[in-house]
Amino acid sequence: MARKQLQNLTEPMYYVMLSLMQPIHGYGIMKNVDKITEGRVKVGAGTLYSLLSRFEKEEIVKKVSSEEGKKIYILTDKGLEILEEEHRRLKQLVKDGNVLLKEGKYEE
Repeated sequence: MARKQLQNLTEPMYYVMLSLMQPIHGYGIMKNVDKITEGRVKVGAGTLYSLLSRFEKEEIVKKVSSEEGKKIYILTDKGLEILEEEHRRLKQLVKDGNVLLKEGKYEE
């Protein structure tokens, strides 16, 4: 269903969406992504606000309020569904990799 909209999420998309499971503003998202990934994934302001704009247009996130000039966003049900589907997909990739790497071979 929603999967067709975003076939595979990029790392920044995935971590931004994880951050949006709770109401949060843009700067908080950037800090959260940095914390979750221990600095491995960086999301700059341009990338973040471009993603938020796209996500809002696609009804993946919604603005819930504005406080002191900061827009607060959260995932919609549709966004949560996309995030959960991506999480399942990534788990399957890891599972498949674990099997093949553990065995050190693959079927031809």
